[in-house]
Amino acid sequence: MSDTTARVARLSRRDLIRLAGLATVASAGGVALPAFAKGAYDVGADDREIRIGQTAPFSGPASYVGVSSRVQMAYFERLNKQGGINGRQVKLIAVDDAYSPPKTVEATRRLVESDQVLAMFNSSGTACQTAVQKYLNGRKVPQLMISTGATRFNNPKEFPWTTPGSALYATEARALARHLLQASPDAKIAILQQMDEMGRDYVAAFKGELGDRAKAMIVAETTYETADPTVDSQVVKLASSNADVFVNLTMGKFVSQSLRKVRESAWRPAQYLMSISSTNSLLKPAGMEAATGVMGLRAARNVSSARWKDDPAVKDYLALLDAHLPNLDKRDNVGFMGYSMANVLHQLLTRCGDDLTRANLLKVATNLTDMTAPINLPGVNFATTPQDYSPLKNFELARFENDDWSAIKMLD
Repeated sequence: MSDTTARVARLSRRDLIRLAGLATVASAGGVALPAFAKGAYDVGADDREIRIGQTAPFSGPASYVGVSSRVQMAYFERLNKQGGINGRQVKLIAVDDAYSPPKTVEATRRLVESDQVLAMFNSSGTACQTAVQKYLNGRKVPQLMISTGATRFNNPKEFPWTTPGSALYATEARALARHLLQASPDAKIAILQQMDEMGRDYVAAFKGELGDRAKAMIVAETTYETADPTVDSQVVKLASSNADVFVNLTMGKFVSQSLRKVRESAWRPAQYLMSISSTNSLLKPAGMEAATGVMGLRAARNVSSARWKDDPAVKDYLALLDAHLPNLDKRDNVGFMGYSMANVLHQLLTRCGDDLTRANLLKVATNLTDMTAPINLPGVNFATTPQDYSPLKNFELARFENDDWSAIKMLD
């Protein structure tokens, strides 16, 4: 079957009748027929529409991340009213998985088999995305820019259809370890980690970079489960070690809880948060006294910072909220991250042109040398190759004070 025949086969009966009528008029009066778009397509794309799937925690323990998906859907709603991408409407279908792997599997299968999406994009959660990685790779469905930094997702040899969308936890952990070795070589370190692959990835890379100094520097470690009601007891245990550095690898509500519990105790270590947790929406519930002085590794602009008030992307993001999500917290970086990742998808699909096959979309996403996201700090760009899918390599170390992040230095 030729490309033209295949495209005609996808037309509705009404479309065929309309085109037959146009052909009759054209033959009688010399009117030019409308041209078909000369596109190459896989399931999920055609001359009119591009369907993209996403699973997100609109409910459950990581529900704050759902804001990102809401903003992404608003971004494409606005873009579609402006004409879409290369004349095609973009349909982003986001399904709630409640941060639960079994629900992720169910939702992903529905998106691929029933909604017939071209690709999955920026879905959340290490365990959730691990649960569908083999399935998506087996069907050769791109699992692009997933919202987790687990090292397993940078494995082009075994899982070529999966790419990470944020800095790898291991890359970040090594940068933090190098900083501590240089700035505080005699530090006594306490570590609180989430009991999952993310926590294991981060700690393993952190210890590996400390090398022979790891045993002397790390004086206390403990873990928590996402189902735990609080991390108060874990913080109390670490405080008893009298460590002077707290590597706080918590996420979600546990960030606020741990900062607040440190403040309530007599423990006053230098505190370091992961980049994914260095956001105002998680620090604010802890209270300003508890959050002030906390340090974080960051690759992203803080949308509420006066430093970026005249940034065109920040202005456009705020305008999007005014028009589509007026009740959303404009100071929340999770929403701005959603805007930025929608912009990244916009760029990827634009670069695909009329070749909207899954293979070409993967090729574009794994050959990035000159692309950034609106949220990225200056100088922080995406850099991927077919051999290395890790998207970001450098970070800004910053301190939270006066309700904003103040840059200390760049780490790589």
